[in-house]
Amino acid sequence: MNDKFDNSLPPILPVGTAVVTRVEVEGGDKTTAHPAGAAGLIIRAPVDPEHTYRVRFPGGDEATVKRRDLQVLKHFQREGMDLQSNPLAEYDLYEHVIYRCVIGSRAYGLEHGESDVDRRGVYLPPARMQWSLYGVPEQLENTDTEECYWELEKFLKLALKANPNVLEVLYSPIIEYVDPIAQKLLDIRRVFLSKLIYQTYNGYAMSQFKKLAQDIRNRGSIKWKHAMHLIRLLLAGIDALDSQHVSVRVADKHRDDLLAIRDGQTAWDDVDRWRLDLHKQFEAAYQMTSLPDRPDYDAANAYLIEARAHALKR
Repeated sequence: MNDKFDNSLPPILPVGTAVVTRVEVEGGDKTTAHPAGAAGLIIRAPVDPEHTYRVRFPGGDEATVKRRDLQVLKHFQREGMDLQSNPLAEYDLYEHVIYRCVIGSRAYGLEHGESDVDRRGVYLPPARMQWSLYGVPEQLENTDTEECYWELEKFLKLALKANPNVLEVLYSPIIEYVDPIAQKLLDIRRVFLSKLIYQTYNGYAMSQFKKLAQDIRNRGSIKWKHAMHLIRLLLAGIDALDSQHVSVRVADKHRDDLLAIRDGQTAWDDVDRWRLDLHKQFEAAYQMTSLPDRPDYDAANAYLIEARAHALKR
């Protein structure tokens, strides 16, 4: 077998990598020079994965060791601390979802017959797991069912940064489940709204439109659905600054125009002109809005502490 085409072989470790031996290392007299678990440093790497490495040990002596008998030190240190290998893996974190809603085209009112049902929300992990060495994942994601749930603290931090996806979750018109502790979050959702909406929404739209323009120039085509949603994002940002509310569902006056973009019925130049006009409107709304410069960090923090205490009690 030609090893050059064997994808199962591990990558070659570079010179300077700190390693740990998996087996005893023999000295020149065939006796054990170093026990399994000895630390060393790679000083010479082979040209292919099948040949040996030259490893220098703390005492200065060296030995040749096969790749299968070495483990990278940082991997050795982390071994046993992965969530999958610890007792807390018994938790089904989906049972700790406290808020679930529908976002995406169905929430925007822009769906068609084959549109997916995109569910998003928040989960509150058990206190025992939150406080453990192993920690908790920042989000639970199931691509098969189009579901994603953020851990509460992560969700709050994203909301405080005016992340569009997270703010839409807080204001979704289609709520499927809300725990009493999550209802308290919805009751204070206004504290997450600030002028940061202008910077976050606008910045994201500009960067993504630049990519779309490059696709038009290079390939002559784009995913029109993406262009539609970027225009929708700008409209939503302007409205949020004006109304101090995130209106997830698209206004009737814009719906047909957005669907025309999605269906490729609007010329790119017209879409781009609309975008530029919306940027001007966005800046004007930013100058006129009565939203605060920053969100209410203290209120968000107080809520997180209350929710953590709730998790402990239950």
